[in-house]
Amino acid sequence: MFVGERMSKPVIIISPDMPITEALSLMKKEHIRRTPVVKNGKLVGIVSDKDLLNASPSPVTTLSIWEMNYLLSKITIAEVMTKNVMTIDENTPIEQAARIMADNKIGGLPVVRDGNVVGIITETDLFKVFLELMGAREAGVRVTALVEDKPGQLAALTEAISAKKGNFVAFGQFTGENPSNKIITFKIKGLDADELRKIISPVVKEILDIRS
Repeated sequence: MFVGERMSKPVIIISPDMPITEALSLMKKEHIRRTPVVKNGKLVGIVSDKDLLNASPSPVTTLSIWEMNYLLSKITIAEVMTKNVMTIDENTPIEQAARIMADNKIGGLPVVRDGNVVGIITETDLFKVFLELMGAREAGVRVTALVEDKPGQLAALTEAISAKKGNFVAFGQFTGENPSNKIITFKIKGLDADELRKIISPVVKEILDIRS
């Protein structure tokens, strides 16, 4: 799966000379939390609703509402945006985008093609991918188990389940308790919890959780 398949598009962009009050209104209207900043077709920054709110006066200010509105109308996106923007392209694997965002503690990455912004991939987009990966919206028996990290373990598990007409609707593999094992979580249709427990017990190290 690549970024181009899951990015938000068409992307809403703003200009660096837009007042932050207008940008906040736009973000609320469009239900977005961040947007690329573009000038003359070139990406020059990115701004989040948090950046805009941090630029607003404190709630305990002694300024009047008219004074605050006047001051806010003078602050532009260029003054609060992040200028050194990390970007990716449409062919970036989705997990690589997630790693970049996690490692750099950022909530979104503009997606560019030939220097033009064609989309944005955000933490919300990644959450949706995770929901699909784990079959969160599909019915079935959900299992979390510990398996040994050696060749043939997953093959034995899938063969045992498919032999009893079980159908995988989700499968994920995660870091185990130590380097010798892995934690797997999967969801199965066509078998109940008791049947599934009997089937997989001989081929996993430990069943950590099983539920419908």
